[in-house]
Amino acid sequence: LRVGQGVMNMRTERKLLLRLSKLSLRNGSFIHERARLFSSSATNPYLSLACNAEALPGGGIIGNVLLFDAAKQDMLTVRDKTMPQELPEWKGLGASHGWAFFFNLSDLSLSISDLFNPLASKQNPTTIPLPPLTHLPCCQSQVVWNVAMSSSPPPDEDEDWVVAIKLLGRQLSLCRPRRDLRWTNILTPLGYLENSNLMFSKRDQKFYLPAPGGHRLLSYDLNFAKDKDPEFHELQFRNIPELTQSEWELLGSCCRTEYLVESASTGEHFLVKWYGQGFFKHGQGYKTKRFMVFREEETLEGRCMCYTEEIGDVCIFLSKSEAFCVKASSFPGLKPNSIYYLGHGFGIYDVATGTTSPFRPPQGAPAALISPY
Repeated sequence: LRVGQGVMNMRTERKLLLRLSKLSLRNGSFIHERARLFSSSATNPYLSLACNAEALPGGGIIGNVLLFDAAKQDMLTVRDKTMPQELPEWKGLGASHGWAFFFNLSDLSLSISDLFNPLASKQNPTTIPLPPLTHLPCCQSQVVWNVAMSSSPPPDEDEDWVVAIKLLGRQLSLCRPRRDLRWTNILTPLGYLENSNLMFSKRDQKFYLPAPGGHRLLSYDLNFAKDKDPEFHELQFRNIPELTQSEWELLGSCCRTEYLVESASTGEHFLVKWYGQGFFKHGQGYKTKRFMVFREEETLEGRCMCYTEEIGDVCIFLSKSEAFCVKASSFPGLKPNSIYYLGHGFGIYDVATGTTSPFRPPQGAPAALISPY
């Protein structure tokens, strides 16, 4: 989800302010133009709200990380956390497996960090550099749609994992950070996947991209450096909900986004269609109209996606980060059979009843949440 503003109150010397000259400064505050996302970790699912930091007289940056606890629906503050020196030059891109992605516009360099993980070291958060992105026409390299990883970075330096970035348009970039010095760049098929959301299936060991409408999936396995051609998966839909003609026409006028998400506990797949209804108030905006959830079933005719209003002891988290599921019973306070979403609003959707409950900002949270990142 695209999420709230990360705000950094800067009480710094002139030297640090000069480093921030390329960034947005408002009344002494550095505002990340893109916020963080829901991200799963060993703790409750958290949403990063803000990062309030200041430069120390002897050098270094220290600050507080503000998190929204989805289970408790309250704010958690991780205080006095040492920040990477590069933080003022970074822009947030998203998250996967509890790791935040950062981007330096000046040299297209990338990093991932556990900075926003409340269980990570406060004095020495881990930051892992990634290869710089390849320059692409029309500044395409500077517009990331979403990110995904095959796993969290393994602690053993001999083990590897794969990082994938879906850029706006047809570009998909993948790399093995501990082996590759550059990204493997792949052009997805024309007209299919400009705005598709990337996810990694642990069950299948593949990255998936759903085509608009969700009738096709494209997948890339972990042998992407040798085989850049995707595998196509045709999907059939069953048990389509019975709606009136006017209801279908209303949904047809909505903005629709598809997400494929995998249950970590069972390995089953869900395809979620998210409908956002447009409105005009101080500019154009969108609010969530409804979701449709389809559970994957294997049949003799191939993969079928069956409409369901019962996903059981499961919570689905959607944003511009990699979508994920958790068992509600494993995190007291989470509501089963629900979708937690950020973008087109911020709240919980009850799959059984089709009702939405918006989140109320906790006390002390930033005044505004912009950009559903």
